[in-house]
Amino acid sequence: MSSWSEVVDFSQPLTVSRSGEGAGGGEGSNDAVVTYRVNGMLPVIVWDAEKSVRRVARMRWGFPDPRDWRRPRPIHARSETVDTKEPFRTPFHAGQRGIVVFRTFNEGEEVMKPSGKAETRQWTIDPRDGQPRGFAFVWRRFEVADLPAPMLACVMATVPANELIRRSLKSQEDDPRMPAILADEAAWSTWLGEDGATPAAAKVALKTMEGVNWQAAPEPKAPRPRKP
Repeated sequence: MSSWSEVVDFSQPLTVSRSGEGAGGGEGSNDAVVTYRVNGMLPVIVWDAEKSVRRVARMRWGFPDPRDWRRPRPIHARSETVDTKEPFRTPFHAGQRGIVVFRTFNEGEEVMKPSGKAETRQWTIDPRDGQPRGFAFVWRRFEVADLPAPMLACVMATVPANELIRRSLKSQEDDPRMPAILADEAAWSTWLGEDGATPAAAKVALKTMEGVNWQAAPEPKAPRPRKP
């Protein structure tokens, strides 16, 4: 989840300078909380190397499945193999790396129901400091025969879960994961490939964020639509 003004108005492209100044959002804007979901559209910050500016591009969360582009698969890229495994390797080395700004994020907990069936319980993780942070994404352009224009799609980079998440929500998992959170402006710049940052340096920026005191709460149920 993120504040509308912390990212970009979806209705028009946004050009952002290195200092973060640009169009859209800010004081006096119509702010709101936006929830990002798989197969939905995300405002992704990318680096325009030709003009040396950051831009925000609207992309779908999830690469199109080769058998059916409507299905988002994959949706995640492991940080350990993002530079060696397709379909992530090519865009990663081409500098097609982006950032999505967030204030809270969700993690799933695998629980066993009394019936013996497993289900995933969603929790909202809130750092509680009000500071926007960036998720690392890799993106690609896809030519889809059914669409009039190329599709821009992205996947989230993941890292091993930190101690807090590993010991609480994901204690039953053999390989618990969490989003790759870019710690500061230097990490943002490196991940985007600014100032000649190499892919090797970008991979190093994908780190597990430890030493945190985040709060986890059950994800609130979506409100039921009102009857006309």
